Amino acid sequence: MSFQILGVGSFVPEKVVTNDELSRMVETSDEWIVKRIGVKQRHVCTTETVTDLGVEASKRALEDAGVKAEELDLIIAATISADTISPGLAGMVQNRLGAHCPAFDMNVACPGFLFALDVAAGFFARKTVKKVLVVSAERMSGLLDWGDRGTCCIFGDGAGAAVLGEGDAYLASELHTQGGDDIISIPAKWDNSPFYNHELPKNVVHMEGQATYKFAVTSMVNDIRSVMEKAGITGEQVKAVIPHQANYRIINEARRRLPEIQPERFLINIEQYGNTSSASEPILLDEAYRKGMFQKGDYIVLSAFGGGLSSASCVVRWTK
Repeated sequence: MSFQILGVGSFVPEKVVTNDELSRMVETSDEWIVKRIGVKQRHVCTTETVTDLGVEASKRALEDAGVKAEELDLIIAATISADTISPGLAGMVQNRLGAHCPAFDMNVACPGFLFALDVAAGFFARKTVKKVLVVSAERMSGLLDWGDRGTCCIFGDGAGAAVLGEGDAYLASELHTQGGDDIISIPAKWDNSPFYNHELPKNVVHMEGQATYKFAVTSMVNDIRSVMEKAGITGEQVKAVIPHQANYRIINEARRRLPEIQPERFLINIEQYGNTSSASEPILLDEAYRKGMFQKGDYIVLSAFGGGLSSASCVVRWTK
């Protein structure tokens, strides 16, 4: 017993910030951003909270699944940018939806949604749940140094969600963590104690670009090959790859190294949304589904990488 996806949904803030607007804030240009990252614009919160994003995406997923909030047995949220340390995003979403089930957060940065899917699979395997909501929501705009063109051009805000039900469509997974803060880090500046004398760095995204690139490409290629082997499928059978939308060049290099999968099956929407961290995979999954790109029985591979350093991939069979 694993699960099947009953419904998906996503939501992004109304405010759009183009590369041209960014070029008036920091030394950059549309040409530079598109060439190096692949982003043309990103959605950014103005009044919306992370909870607002998560609730709206969850409502759309529940509607798509035909499931009421009261039917949920568990809510798992993946985020690195919750509005409050406690309660977490999952508890706030549960409250706003009117659900009455356990709810908890996971912090695995960009692969968070895929880690959460695997955790949900364990609850289904123990037969303790019948319907689970997994939601990822991020307000990355609040964690950026808007004077650093190496990071502020990359990220955006948004949320995605999936409602899971009993089934056997979660076929294989791969999870990895290579601990350390030397390549990607977002420090937490908890400095209220009068007894703490250690200097704390600014709580914004710090990233070593070249090291991130190498880790991302290698982990995506290795993880995707591993989950296909575990699932017993070939590259020709893969209908779509939902890769983490961190950088167009990373995705392009990964698909070059995976010639067994047709390159057009690597779906990309980074141009419109930027990197929304853990929300990027469910946003893209929902967008592709709404465009009618999947049919019942299709094999879909999801793959992500990011802070931790962590990476994850899985194979699901589409059942909608």
